[in-house]
Amino acid sequence: MKESFFKEEDIIKALKRKPLNFSELVKHFSVDKKGRKVLKKILKKLKKKGLITVSNGKYKLAKEDVVVGTVIANPNGFGFLSLGEGKKDLYIPPFEMEKLLHGDKIRAKVVEFEGKKEIRVLKVLKRGKKEIVCSIRKTKKACYGIPLDENSFHTVMLPTEACKDLKDGYIVLVEITRYPSKNFPMAGKVKRILGDPKERNLIVDILIYKYRLPTEHKPETLKEAEKLFIDWEKELKRRRDLRDNLCFTIDPPKARDFDDAVAIEKTPEGYYRLWVHIADVSYFVKEGSAIDKEAFERGFTFYLPDRALHMLPEKLSADLCSLKPEEDKLAFTCEMVFNSKGDLLWYDIYESIIRSKARLTYDEALRLIVGDPALEKKYPYLIEPLRLMEDLYRILSYRRWERGSIDFDLPEAEVIVDEYGEPTAVVPYQRHIAHRIIEHFMISANETVAKHLETVGYPCLYRIHEKPDMKKVENLLEILEGLGYKVKKLSLEPKFFQKVIEDFEGRDEENLVRFLTLRSMMKAKYSPHNLGHFGLASDGYAHFTSPIRRYADLVVHRLLKKALRGEKIDYQKTVEYLEFVGEHLSIQEDLAEKVEKEAIERLKVRLMKSKIGEEFEGIITSVTSFGFFVELKDYLVRGLVSITSLEGDTYIYDEKAHRLVGYRTGKVYRLGDKVKVKLVSVDEERARLNFVLKEA
Repeated sequence: MKESFFKEEDIIKALKRKPLNFSELVKHFSVDKKGRKVLKKILKKLKKKGLITVSNGKYKLAKEDVVVGTVIANPNGFGFLSLGEGKKDLYIPPFEMEKLLHGDKIRAKVVEFEGKKEIRVLKVLKRGKKEIVCSIRKTKKACYGIPLDENSFHTVMLPTEACKDLKDGYIVLVEITRYPSKNFPMAGKVKRILGDPKERNLIVDILIYKYRLPTEHKPETLKEAEKLFIDWEKELKRRRDLRDNLCFTIDPPKARDFDDAVAIEKTPEGYYRLWVHIADVSYFVKEGSAIDKEAFERGFTFYLPDRALHMLPEKLSADLCSLKPEEDKLAFTCEMVFNSKGDLLWYDIYESIIRSKARLTYDEALRLIVGDPALEKKYPYLIEPLRLMEDLYRILSYRRWERGSIDFDLPEAEVIVDEYGEPTAVVPYQRHIAHRIIEHFMISANETVAKHLETVGYPCLYRIHEKPDMKKVENLLEILEGLGYKVKKLSLEPKFFQKVIEDFEGRDEENLVRFLTLRSMMKAKYSPHNLGHFGLASDGYAHFTSPIRRYADLVVHRLLKKALRGEKIDYQKTVEYLEFVGEHLSIQEDLAEKVEKEAIERLKVRLMKSKIGEEFEGIITSVTSFGFFVELKDYLVRGLVSITSLEGDTYIYDEKAHRLVGYRTGKVYRLGDKVKVKLVSVDEERARLNFVLKEA
């Protein structure tokens, strides 16, 4: 066959009949020496495309394995196709990512290339982005944008005329007019100019546009909120009047929306009676209302360093619903009685009217517990309740520890920003007894509510946390083995992971192990199917205690009210509705966490620009073939020590042991090692720090 007539389709047609080896293909096509080279070239191309495979020396057509998933882009040009929880992500090579964006939903064929599974795009089903935030780059002949996200390996061609008043480095919002393909780059038009990052901090603005977060409530929502009021005469008749109950709130200093208030007393029998009062948001937010629809869309309040994007309009979040001190408020109360062992002896759930007697910060609560004369003089009536609360917290905490509840307690850092949003400092966020008191009381209320709905035969939107995947756990244990930790017997029970964390307490690697253990867990989510909560070692758990900032809690409140009133419901239809709600809220929760984390990380990186040339202590938190990442002890921010910067030896990556080993010296850099590094550069656009090692 002549070379010019030799095509891929000819080979595919031949292999449809039966598998053939190279010699048989040469004979089949009657090719000469030059044709053999062409044949090899085409076979290699077909193999790369995933259309054929080689087995026992014979070429055969690849089996069709078609999947649908969401693209996860990597700034380095490759990507992964996410097929959903519990399924392994598939590698997307750079030549396929040329036509894809992060978040695209695609149909693809699974192929095997060089012994590993990857995908070939069949069709883009839905584009993940219509707009993209870019940094402007200008040349004499062209103007283009570099995406400030996972798609930064793409360029967006922009009309030169639109860029004439823009400086290099300006941040703009671009509307995509042509998506990338194999032959053409992405194109777009400037929709909004965000500004010059050199002149002011644009980090939060960039994230708002990047993730398309709503900054204002819809007009119909605000209009509806303005008309809301409380019919006090009616509510006083139908609710329990607990305005004399000595309750109070404990929150962060900057909090404006107070979801919960607590009260406690010791019964004549020596038991602990605990009241957890929660803002009755469902009184105001009716199903199907404009406020309800927008609250569902948002799902959560997004907390950013310099602002909060509230789920509910301010009139509700900071006024009508908020349990402000010395104001009568509508509440939903979970009253519980515990014995000295932490057993729940009795509970009641009901609608109430309360009046908070004080608004404490966590630090003020702690000072009253340990003894602070000035505060004791200001709040003499809170000393005994707070110390009773500490007693009950310790009882509940020990009880939960006994059943295997895992306390990950990862260190958190708060970024302090000035009036212009510029980061000025990173300070550790200290969690102490006061935080834990509230945390454990809320857990008790959430468990009690879930138990109640299950007992009375009502569906519930549970907060579920499934058992971890065995492969992830095996990978965790492999890493821990590199840290010198030996496991005698593997168990997929909470107690096992609790012990792993406890065994590292007080060691340099403690926080790293907490993080790695958390990473090996499944993601908690919302579902009407009670699969328990693995991390809390709880048989049933729901979110009830934060309806001002979480829509899931509002859903649970509505179900509780229907159950308390004995309303008949269509069980199956309700479960179907809760499945839909749970899926949406789980997605929104992931988004909220991602945005909040990225904002903090980017602000930390911006702050570090002023510290180039300084030296820091840190710990190796990840080892790769191109270097290792170090988390700084004081700033809880990580950066890369490139393998190319390690002098005096050639380093080999030992993937299984998570370490780099010097070829000649045997010098080892492994996960968990303490190191001293120097900050040499900061890439603010990609939020990356680059370190070099400083020998101690």
